[in-house]
Amino acid sequence: MEKVTLTIDGKKVTVPKDYYIIQAAKKAGIDIPALCYDPNLEIVSACRMCLVEIEGKSKLETSCSTKVKEGMVVYTETEKVVKLRKEILQLLLDNHPNDCLTCQKAGECLLQEYAYRYDVKFREHDGARKLNYVDTSSPYILKDDSKCILCGKCVRTCAQIQGREVLSFAGRGFNTRIVANADFSLEESTCVSCNRCVVVCPVGALIDRRLLGKTRTWESNVKGVKCKACDYGCNFEVLSKNGKNIAVRAKAPSEGRPLCLKGRLTTELIYVEEPENPYKKENGKFIETSWKEALELDGIFEKLLEDEKSK
Repeated sequence: MEKVTLTIDGKKVTVPKDYYIIQAAKKAGIDIPALCYDPNLEIVSACRMCLVEIEGKSKLETSCSTKVKEGMVVYTETEKVVKLRKEILQLLLDNHPNDCLTCQKAGECLLQEYAYRYDVKFREHDGARKLNYVDTSSPYILKDDSKCILCGKCVRTCAQIQGREVLSFAGRGFNTRIVANADFSLEESTCVSCNRCVVVCPVGALIDRRLLGKTRTWESNVKGVKCKACDYGCNFEVLSKNGKNIAVRAKAPSEGRPLCLKGRLTTELIYVEEPENPYKKENGKFIETSWKEALELDGIFEKLLEDEKSK
């Protein structure tokens, strides 16, 4: 593959010619902040956090959507760039709940990370704020609209699986929200609780409820495992605290892996020492069920018992 050499913040880096600047910067060990970018998702250049200065260009360019060129010279932390990033972060914080101390996403939240990096703080104001709407209808996913930054990553990852496409944008301007189907609750919607949206959410707008309140990122030990429910072998993490496996969570659904609730529950049952009871959705309602029904093992246990008796 043809390659090009460019300079980013004084560092020369050689990368394939189809790379975007943000990818080249990563290879050079330079972290360009981005809230809407994900290498596994369609590029939308919505958050504008990844803007950079390119020598010879009169305006800033989004590094997630600008291809590299031979001899290109890029600056990622100029005064102009940093000023704009601070303004974006301030606008996001002005419309965000100040509950970082108790948020489950603390320590992993990109908004928190970038606000700290650029010394942007919450401030009091009399302007409008998003409605404090929290959807607790699902036993698997908590959706908090007041924390949503409208990066759209959840919408894009949901749309990657044919037949799902549950999440979408609704409303206009300040009233824009992410909704499930025709603005249904997650319980009423066609959501299958695969957790793809939770994995890609950069803030605390979508949270894994099976993990909620059990541990924080800095308290737990993490071990990577692969799901054994099917041939996809989706990646999961087993979280342990005080020597006890307490939860599992899905990792990024890369390389075509779909993620699914059955796989997540299978992984949980195998690794978690005291797993919570599972739920299944029937007629738009979640009901507590047995592990046998949740994992669709009806008839299999009976067959195994029959085989044992016949021996």
